Amino acid sequence: MTGTSPSRFNVVHWHGLCTSRGRQEKPSHVELLRRDQARIDYIQCRVANANVCLNPIGGSLFARVPTSIGLALGTSNYIVNIGLGTPTKSFSVMFDTGSDLTWTQCVPCVNCYTQKNPFYDPTQSSTFTDISCNSNYCTQLNRFGCSSTSTCLYEEEYEDHSSTNGSFIQDTLTFSSDTIYNFHFGCGHNNTGYFGQADGLLGLGRGAVSIISQTAQLYDNVFSYCLPSGSNKIGYLELGSTVPGVKYTPMLTNPSMPSSYFVKLIAISIGGRRLSFSPIETMLDSGASITYLPPKTYYALRSIFRKEMIKYPTAPPMLNLDTCYDLTGQPEVDAPEIVFIYEGEVTTYLDGSGILYMTKLSQACLAFAKTNDEVMVAIIGNMHQRTFNIVYDVGNLRIGFGSNGCS
Repeated sequence: MTGTSPSRFNVVHWHGLCTSRGRQEKPSHVELLRRDQARIDYIQCRVANANVCLNPIGGSLFARVPTSIGLALGTSNYIVNIGLGTPTKSFSVMFDTGSDLTWTQCVPCVNCYTQKNPFYDPTQSSTFTDISCNSNYCTQLNRFGCSSTSTCLYEEEYEDHSSTNGSFIQDTLTFSSDTIYNFHFGCGHNNTGYFGQADGLLGLGRGAVSIISQTAQLYDNVFSYCLPSGSNKIGYLELGSTVPGVKYTPMLTNPSMPSSYFVKLIAISIGGRRLSFSPIETMLDSGASITYLPPKTYYALRSIFRKEMIKYPTAPPMLNLDTCYDLTGQPEVDAPEIVFIYEGEVTTYLDGSGILYMTKLSQACLAFAKTNDEVMVAIIGNMHQRTFNIVYDVGNLRIGFGSNGCS
């Protein structure tokens, strides 16, 4: 590895103007919310009982290891640009705090979806090498196998039935101004499902194969980001640096999902009224879009929100979003302020852009839904992480929040 200073680069929404994909065909909001719900259902299932949710896939080529399969890919994705190979080729990848494996579509391509950049071709890189299927790197994968030449194969299926499989290899990763040698990632020869035409995925979990674990010596197990508030705004992802002025809450570990990031939500304030409840184990998930709360907490929040929004005409619900309004002709909307309060009285005032899920002016819905009754867990999606500096200090088991992160 080379480079000693933090690596920082821009983050944009996948359908943002800066990505040149804003004009491309987008999935329907109902389809996006269904994928989001599939991801949340899987998280709840894992938290409740890890064994029930391990759906077997693949054939005898792939070995079962007692770790999680991937989560359903996010419905509201944010992307960064990385470089792979020598000479370096650029790729736009979604990043996800809920998964570990980094992968990109790869030559030879048996089954690939459309992406903007040319596929990664390992034969064109002077620094590419295979990984043996009996190496520790290979056996750390969720699902691994051996090729006919004893090189490592991987397979990852996400809960919305998107999947990727191919060769698990190593090559040079260029990350901002830093060069990371012998980075291990998936070279996807067979990729199906909805990946938003991204070139692949950057896994920011804390499992063994994640970029955070692979670069621990270089970046000291620390990363931070700010998700922009709109499709025409720019945020950042930075590895290797904390942020001044953030306040920290303890990072918790759930034994069923050890590579994911959990905190303790102790209260929510809405319209100046503090909702009190027993502390809730809460997952921060950049791959989910909206926030999911246990039913009693959700109903209390919804009740106050509806009272505060009484002057606006209601609109039909949209899938799991049951509190919607017709804002046609409204020059501005006075939605109540919502504040999350984490252990240690760490407060985050939600950005106004994340309170309502806007499909169109005639259907703007409260961007919260309820989880099922059996699992007391909350999931904070990326809409409610917008504009904050969020610091993941994995080495010190703490997560920090600060305001005005994207400015």
